[in-house]
Amino acid sequence: MGIPIRQVVSIGSYILRQHLAGRKRYPLVLMLEPLFRCNLACAGCGKIDYPDAILNKRLSVEDCLAAMDECGAPVVVLAGGEPLLHKDLPQIVAGAIDRRKFVVVCTNALLLEKKIDQYRPSPYFTWSIHLDGDEEMHDRSVCQEGVYNRAVAALRLAQAKGFRVTVNSTFFTGADPERVAAFFDSVTALGVDGITVSPGYAYERAPDQQHFLNRRVTKELFRDIFRLGRGGKKWAFNQSALFLDFLAGNQTYHCTPWGNPTRTVFGWQRPCYLLGEGYAATFRELMEETDWDAYGTGHYEKCADCMVHSGYEASAVLDTVQRPWKAAWTALRGVGTEGPMAPEIPLDGQRPAQFVFSRNVAERLIEAGNAKTRTQKH
Repeated sequence: MGIPIRQVVSIGSYILRQHLAGRKRYPLVLMLEPLFRCNLACAGCGKIDYPDAILNKRLSVEDCLAAMDECGAPVVVLAGGEPLLHKDLPQIVAGAIDRRKFVVVCTNALLLEKKIDQYRPSPYFTWSIHLDGDEEMHDRSVCQEGVYNRAVAALRLAQAKGFRVTVNSTFFTGADPERVAAFFDSVTALGVDGITVSPGYAYERAPDQQHFLNRRVTKELFRDIFRLGRGGKKWAFNQSALFLDFLAGNQTYHCTPWGNPTRTVFGWQRPCYLLGEGYAATFRELMEETDWDAYGTGHYEKCADCMVHSGYEASAVLDTVQRPWKAAWTALRGVGTEGPMAPEIPLDGQRPAQFVFSRNVAERLIEAGNAKTRTQKH
């Protein structure tokens, strides 16, 4: 349950090699989005709000495998959009496994029953099924009835076929701690191999902007949830103990967005999975030419309330490697749910938000049109 020991050892040795090489910034997880198209339209998602010319774009198998090689991160998370809509996803997954990457496919599971026989179980492969709570909570989150039951049926099928299966859950304002705790109990009873949890993503273009959590509310929510689960020890999380402790307000971490670099149909996304404020042509360009100090809580207004794993899990993992006794104690006693919270990062020096998303999309549409014209001429 939780993170497999094989993965823990592999990532730990990878981090040690980076430290011995003197690297200050390096990736842990490649967020690979081979398409933006989805078969759901969730109100809290900002990944599908594009014109058809962009939604129809796909990264090729060669593009995806090149991104894995270029980046070098030990973990690859395939997301989107809905990755199962990509006809070449089985080859992408197989290529990642051949490279001994720990590959996770994040899916809403609506197509899983139809597609599952195209894949084979492997200790390097995990299905991560999107479930934002119980049936009512999840169906409301994805704006469609019946999705929860179909996802759970697919989850059971994947388990029966021998796959490692986890769930990923995002919670927004109004989430009830007792219902969330009961949901964690229910998926634990289903025998899932782990739970990945996150506060609501603050996507700039998400249709619903009213239900993203601020940092204080996030900390109070997760303290209440973990308190009901004996400090979280009642459930197996697919995340580090110190990241969970951070969600509950017990750690002060700065964002490390380079820990989870994102490759999309646009290129390498700056600065992170959630903010598309520019794109680099290569991973090296992303790492060396991005002004990382311009982003993160305390640096940039858009990042003020963020506590999402794509920015902070790498920070917690680094802390775990540097202070293993601290992480071990947190795992042993559980997440702290009482007492004063860790100091918050001051916001008085942050730069104001810049809204460049629409311009970036317009530029990509022009590029797509030019590419189509060149293809037609040849």
